Amino acid sequence: MEEENIITIEMLIDCYCSGFFPMAEESGEVLWYNPDPRAIIPFENYHVSKSLKPILNKNLFEIKIDIDFEQVMRNCASPRKDEDQTWINEEIIQLYVELHRMGLAHSVEAYREGRLVGGLYGVCIGGVFFGESMFSLESNASKVAFHYLIQLLKSNGFALLDSQFMNDNVKRYGAIEIPRSEYLAKLQEAIAKNCEFKLS
Repeated sequence: MEEENIITIEMLIDCYCSGFFPMAEESGEVLWYNPDPRAIIPFENYHVSKSLKPILNKNLFEIKIDIDFEQVMRNCASPRKDEDQTWINEEIIQLYVELHRMGLAHSVEAYREGRLVGGLYGVCIGGVFFGESMFSLESNASKVAFHYLIQLLKSNGFALLDSQFMNDNVKRYGAIEIPRSEYLAKLQEAIAKNCEFKLS
């Protein structure tokens, strides 16, 4: 009976295309979510903060994509200072690493002196980037990675940046909430696009 609970890659892709995404509980059980309302980040809502501009101008971080996807995930899986658990377990890591091998999951990575110090990852289907998580080992590293994500998505014609739930972190990047029905309509339209995930 346990085999019925195994998540396959096909199931994962189908769920994303239907608006669902997985999160692991502390018990290890993986639950599926399709929130209403849904948080998205319209590209035009993102503005570079005054504090980030000098960081970008100084080129303190070297930005790369898909160099060490699994390590980005494992850094994201480490509990935050104010939290004692994470929703990213080993099953989820292995699933998304496989998605990455298939070209359906990507990471934007910030390096300092050759060391991975920040980044983010997400699932990419058609013209949709489903943002999953980010981490930062140095101040501003994840913010710079997100800045480059926005530039990448805009330059390659992506139509939708999904941020799942509203929280203070995504709100500062310009996230808004929309009804699930509106999100699903945007999702289907954006999935039909054919976009490439690459830095300009």
